[in-house]
Amino acid sequence: MLESIIQNIFNALQWGSYYSLIALGYCLVYGVLLLINFAHGDIFMVGAYIGFFISTLFLGHYHFFPYALPKGVVLALTIPLTMFLTSCVGVFIERVAYRPLRRKGANRLYVVITALMAGLILENGNLALLGASRKKFPELLDKTIYHFGNITLTNVKIIVILSAFLVFWLLHFIVTKTKIGMAMRAISYDRFAVPLMGIPVDTIIVFTFILGSSMAAIAGILFAMSYPILDPYMGAMVGWKAFIAAVVGGIGDIRGAFVGGFLLGFVEILVVAFFPSTFRDLIAFTILLIILSFKPTGIFGIAKTTKI
Repeated sequence: MLESIIQNIFNALQWGSYYSLIALGYCLVYGVLLLINFAHGDIFMVGAYIGFFISTLFLGHYHFFPYALPKGVVLALTIPLTMFLTSCVGVFIERVAYRPLRRKGANRLYVVITALMAGLILENGNLALLGASRKKFPELLDKTIYHFGNITLTNVKIIVILSAFLVFWLLHFIVTKTKIGMAMRAISYDRFAVPLMGIPVDTIIVFTFILGSSMAAIAGILFAMSYPILDPYMGAMVGWKAFIAAVVGGIGDIRGAFVGGFLLGFVEILVVAFFPSTFRDLIAFTILLIILSFKPTGIFGIAKTTKI
């Protein structure tokens, strides 16, 4: 019984790592712009596909680059290149879809609808360009299985969990200890007064999208390494769940987004451990709804007053 509980804890930590990495991207954009970037889940999907094409390129799967590099080198090249290209996609969406509306003072409802449309464009654009056939992500890391009694751990699972905590620590350092992090917090507090202090708002917003999209790229690669079948709609449900996790944790606080992701991972895995898997989403979201009914601002959220 104890070994089963420990095994489920590690499984929950793995799933929570995916949710937390994506939820942190939601939290960053919302914290700076008060915008729920519903396209973020599909940026996670884009990151997985970009990682797929980069890794297969360096593995020599294409005629125009017939040189097969070692798997370790391919992985070391795939991660930063995927983060860079995925952040370019995020910045492009901000420049084309969100910035014009922001400069025109559009209502937030129109911006949210635009975010939903941007996500649909990414999904269906992928479907139109690459077709409905699924892609198999190459194995970039030789899987090693560790046995501790009846508990099994893989090196990929350990890397996923450690990566999530490392990314959170790095993001927390950037937000709390650097000047650009201070500017991000200032914009979240009063976006209209910040330009009077000489802070370039657009530059800070672009940096926020770079950070959020980079984390979605990391989540996409880690997810694809664990579950190597890619499809154009893989980011839809995962993105929605990560958003709900961010809300439960307190979407304006990166600690809340991080904890909320792991909370959802634990709830889902524990539900599957004791109930049929078809009940997973029903029971998990019911529990999260109960939490919000007692703490509407989320676990780390704080109620704010708006002066009129």
